[in-house]
Amino acid sequence: MRQQRAETVRAVLLALGLHVLLILMLVFGLDWTRSRAEPAFGSPVSADIIDPDALSAAQQRALAADPEPLPDPPAPPEPLPTPEPEPEPVEQETAPPPQPLPAPVPEDAPVEPQREAQERIPDPDTVDQDAARQDAESELTAQREQEERRRQEQIDLTERQRQEEAEQKRRLAQQQREEELRKLRAERERVRREADLSEQRLRQIAEARARQAADQAAASSQAASPPPGRPDGSSDLAAKYAAALQEAIARQWTRPDNVPLGQRCRIYITQLPGGEVLNVEFDPACPYDPLGRRSVEAAVRRAAPLPYAGFESVFNRRLNLNFTAQDR
Repeated sequence: MRQQRAETVRAVLLALGLHVLLILMLVFGLDWTRSRAEPAFGSPVSADIIDPDALSAAQQRALAADPEPLPDPPAPPEPLPTPEPEPEPVEQETAPPPQPLPAPVPEDAPVEPQREAQERIPDPDTVDQDAARQDAESELTAQREQEERRRQEQIDLTERQRQEEAEQKRRLAQQQREEELRKLRAERERVRREADLSEQRLRQIAEARARQAADQAAASSQAASPPPGRPDGSSDLAAKYAAALQEAIARQWTRPDNVPLGQRCRIYITQLPGGEVLNVEFDPACPYDPLGRRSVEAAVRRAAPLPYAGFESVFNRRLNLNFTAQDR
């Protein structure tokens, strides 16, 4: 504020000095013109020096305003022709010629009263130019930053859209691969089931043929050879001995699921007197699979010693037994 007040005072002083200089130039110019044309008449021009700080606010605003242009000065009168000297009469005094009235000068011209109020001089701008410039620069910087943010947001939005499209394409490709893999697995499972069904049918056919061959071999063996025991033994005791062996082995055997009930398998048991088991063999025509055969062999060994007491007359070291699958 002090700086603005000093500038205002300096401007008022400069304006006042300019007005004084113009007035002095005008006065001296008119005086010089009159001195060349004719003797000057009128009162001399005087000026007073006034302190600007002592003036009122209205006077200071009036001094700060641009001065109204002065009217053009009147053209200087044309010089009168120089009269020819007349012969002086002898001893006769002549009266001086009449002198023309002096032309009014601008200082003596009447001043018309001002009809309209003088336009109000606006107060000097008290805004700090540096602050205004800084505010303008700050606003420009803010606009640039906002524009940069909008541009960056547009770039980020485009990048997000591109990433979303790529992710959608990747998910679609993954879904297609999973669908193809699922179809492939389903086809493989169907082929496996068909292969299992075919294998089961072939196994059932082979088991049926083996069972038929075993039945035929058993029938022919029973017709050709006597039952276990000595040839001259009692057939009833031999039948009881075979039933006792079947019962002893069946108590120790758990039928596998793949061995049907009632299915027969011919086995050969090598034993010692007293029923101690030395070896177990299976007829090649036995329809049991390796698992079923191992279960039967384990049951024979767990049943040892096999029945012996009371069957000494029909005892044989190598037993020929038709084992029938049945549950306890």
